[in-house]
Amino acid sequence: MAAQSTKSAGTETKLVRELAKILNDTGLTEIEMEKGDLRLRVAKGTNAVAVAAPVAAAAPLAAAPIAAAPAEPTVAADEDAVKSPMVGTVYTRPSPDDDAFVSVGDSVKAGDTILLVEAMKTFNPIKAPASGKITKIMVEDGQPVEFGEALLVIG
Repeated sequence: MAAQSTKSAGTETKLVRELAKILNDTGLTEIEMEKGDLRLRVAKGTNAVAVAAPVAAAAPLAAAPIAAAPAEPTVAADEDAVKSPMVGTVYTRPSPDDDAFVSVGDSVKAGDTILLVEAMKTFNPIKAPASGKITKIMVEDGQPVEFGEALLVIG
């Protein structure tokens, strides 16, 4: 059983290092993942570097302060918030020298590319889910984003 615990500790250490590298590469401050009964959270800019514990464990190996999530801007009932499908970096334009895909007041059709989210060195086009007018843009070019974070609003 001791050999299995050593192997688990080595696996946890490797995963923490991989997640820390992702944090550094993307500019994010926190990342969390679950794999089987293992749950890892790596954060920088806090007192704790990592929390690693089995999901069913009574207490984590280290405690980390959890910051309150920022309040998400309100979206009217007749508007559609386009949310990030992944953790990554959002880009509002196809390249640094080009104009933004969309601006507030622009009309878009369903399927138009409106943003890019880069994750793991892959640029993923974010398409308009519906036709309408861009009423709010809630992100800046090059900003790190979380899964499910509202990026812009189509009214």
